[in-house]
Amino acid sequence: MGDTAIYGVSSIVGRFLNWWLVPYHAGIFRPEEYGVVSNLYSYVAFAMILLTYGLETGYFRFASKHPQPATVFSTALISLLSTTTLFLLVMFFFRGEIATAMQYGEHPSYVWWLALTVGLDAITAIPFAQLRLQNRPIKFAFVKLVNIGLNIGFNLFFLSICPLIIKHYPHSLVALIYNPSLGVGYVFLANLLASLSTLLLLMPEILSIKPRFDRSLFRQIMGYSFPILIIGLAGMVNQNIDKILIPFLIPTEKDPMFQLGIYGANYKLGVLMNMFIQAFRYAFEPFFFARSSTESSSDPVIYAVVMKYFILFGLLIFLGMTLYIDGVQLLIPPEYRQGIKVVPLILMADLFFGIFFSASIWYKLKDRTWYGAYIALAGAAITILLNFLLIPVMGYMGSAVTVFICFFIMMVINYFWGQKYYPIPYDLKRIGSYFLVAILVFSLSLLTSRLSPWLKFPVNTALLASFLMMVYALEAKELSSILFKNKG
Repeated sequence: MGDTAIYGVSSIVGRFLNWWLVPYHAGIFRPEEYGVVSNLYSYVAFAMILLTYGLETGYFRFASKHPQPATVFSTALISLLSTTTLFLLVMFFFRGEIATAMQYGEHPSYVWWLALTVGLDAITAIPFAQLRLQNRPIKFAFVKLVNIGLNIGFNLFFLSICPLIIKHYPHSLVALIYNPSLGVGYVFLANLLASLSTLLLLMPEILSIKPRFDRSLFRQIMGYSFPILIIGLAGMVNQNIDKILIPFLIPTEKDPMFQLGIYGANYKLGVLMNMFIQAFRYAFEPFFFARSSTESSSDPVIYAVVMKYFILFGLLIFLGMTLYIDGVQLLIPPEYRQGIKVVPLILMADLFFGIFFSASIWYKLKDRTWYGAYIALAGAAITILLNFLLIPVMGYMGSAVTVFICFFIMMVINYFWGQKYYPIPYDLKRIGSYFLVAILVFSLSLLTSRLSPWLKFPVNTALLASFLMMVYALEAKELSSILFKNKG
């Protein structure tokens, strides 16, 4: 439990600290400038999936049961080093053409810096996975937090400190390294420098293993991992393709980059749900795989209990964010707040995705990863179709509706397939009641929208308290049993 807490807390703290760059950037850049950040980082998300091609999950699966885990590590790392080198060579020699195709022909350096960042992050994916598999949460958390700290520090240096120094000391040494016209490019440069520091910190793990590439083992890993690649790519379509399509689907006269900046900033207000899901993944994925080697009849029951409390915490985050949305929107400048209406949809969509991920343990344990690929591809098809239909009509609101519908359908399909091949006794009646009451509480809170803040706050607090009291009444006995058993 101690390791689990470190993974979870470090992930939450790290993402929370990193998220503060969103209001910081929003306060510095105009929405159309911030739209560049949202747009390019969507490309980065796709590139990261392509460059790691499911090897992180494949490494977990094979290293946990292979007699020589060092060979699994070496084989996976050599593969990533080779493909990343090829990727960087292509990006370097064709950076101008690629930047032009992405509509950034005037700033090829943006594309090159992000390519380097993705390459470094891909190389460090397996060392990070090894730290998790070896139960070394301290080193894992330290490296992650150093990366985030440096990223924030470099952002502050380039975007705030350097302009301040030049303003008061125009002939200082800073003037030699700082170019005001680079603008949002410093966001990408700061990220690159932080990723470089991560590689340096993980070099002891990278150099500690004797290089060995096992072709037979690699084929087995890729047989398992390739569907994970498909799932990852389809997942990125579901989460990020809208931020790539908006500049192409919204007419120029409606200022698509302005709309993308508004949407991107409000989309990231769902950070608490994302942090929760990421922390859950880091903490429980190694736990699931560790138990898979000694399959027990009690495992499905454990997974069902985990799912119930996962959903409960997710609903609490949803209600906490939406019932106090007036306070949440103060985190971004007034010109961005017109997009606050997408936040409830994004939060619930993220919860659906978290449920999908949590329930996906069945195809990973049963080595049926292609089923996950089929579900993700279905979601991707729905996402692309609905984005093309809704964005021209509804603007960025169409993107939010699309994400919600897509993740809901994926969650439902995954449940029915999972119950066929790996039945888990989910308490659907209890879970369904929690969802219904949470939606009812949220709907009632909408009726308070015209009240003054002095009335709205206590009314919404009473609504949240009613939900908590219901949860306590239904779960107190089981929670006491779990805590008492762990204590004993």
